[in-house]
Amino acid sequence: MTMTVRAWTKEDVAAIAEIERQSFSDPWTEDMLKDALRFPVYHTFLAEEGGQVCGYSCLIVLFEDAELANIAVAPTCRGKGVGKLLMEKMHEKAKALGAERVLLEVRVSNESAIGLYEKYGYSRYGKREKYYADGEDAYLMAKTL
Repeated sequence: MTMTVRAWTKEDVAAIAEIERQSFSDPWTEDMLKDALRFPVYHTFLAEEGGQVCGYSCLIVLFEDAELANIAVAPTCRGKGVGKLLMEKMHEKAKALGAERVLLEVRVSNESAIGLYEKYGYSRYGKREKYYADGEDAYLMAKTL
């Protein structure tokens, strides 16, 4: 079976929200996920295989900057290259839209995500103290395209 990537639709939001809940202590709500479909600066990506939602991401592109707003992979699909596929698709889209760099925030405790970002050329350039609702700090990371 082949993994495919496409844009989200409102019909995908419930499955995406479930992966959010499984992946994050402060997940995006279904309304927040639906909002990503309403604004043209948001570009959504959904990876699926055999009808199963394996992962998703959201990229915001404004002029020369893109922001990786969200990315997650379903627990049952981790370690299968889903994150890699989503990262590559987002970078392609950002370049196609004229972005020169991609920015993101990541929990300082999220070692697997930090490792993925570093693998794709992101580097830490700062820290936001108490960025998350639970008080955890966030690293600021960037990649030049």
